[in-house]
Amino acid sequence: MSEKEIMTLVDKGEMLPLMEEFYTIQGEGFHKGTAAYFIRIGGCDVGCHWCDVKESWNAATHPPTAVDQIVDNAARYSDTIVITGGEPLTWSMDYLTAKLKERGLKIHIETSGAYPLSGQWDWICLSPKKIKLPKEEIYQKAHELKVIIYNQHDFKFAEEQAAKVNNDCILYMQPEWSRRDKMIPEIVDYVMKNPKWKVSLQTHKYLNIP
Repeated sequence: MSEKEIMTLVDKGEMLPLMEEFYTIQGEGFHKGTAAYFIRIGGCDVGCHWCDVKESWNAATHPPTAVDQIVDNAARYSDTIVITGGEPLTWSMDYLTAKLKERGLKIHIETSGAYPLSGQWDWICLSPKKIKLPKEEIYQKAHELKVIIYNQHDFKFAEEQAAKVNNDCILYMQPEWSRRDKMIPEIVDYVMKNPKWKVSLQTHKYLNIP
């Protein structure tokens, strides 16, 4: 297949730059503790300085992979599929999610919301970033808002973002891993004073799993 043909399929979402895929336990947010198959799509230009998967940023380093093959792999392991990145909405998610739906699978996405929402989702975890704010359309569709707390200003940012989501959206504050010892006490204090929020931890890191 020529490079032009491959890029045409990528544009259609029938091939995607796959960084990795693995079966593990969801470590964060509402579905923590749930067995899930993760599909990590390469490519992200949001550029968070504390990102723990910076190797996902350059899509060119991750080979375009046929979505039908990705779906076959996922369906063998779990009925819960998590699409993450990188920033998966850089690419069209319509074809991938349609094929996963054909298999009767539950589909979750973890996204900054910085690109237009595509695909069919059972659960949308919106994790907004100051560097490149979410598109307005996704706020009302998010099931879960997860704000990463790195410093004091992030509490203000979290409230600004919470004001935009729907009333049923579950609100989480999660300490940035490298700053967890400093920020966890501050998050605990904040959540106790503002109980509309919940604490999210990266439990998979404590469990030493992917």
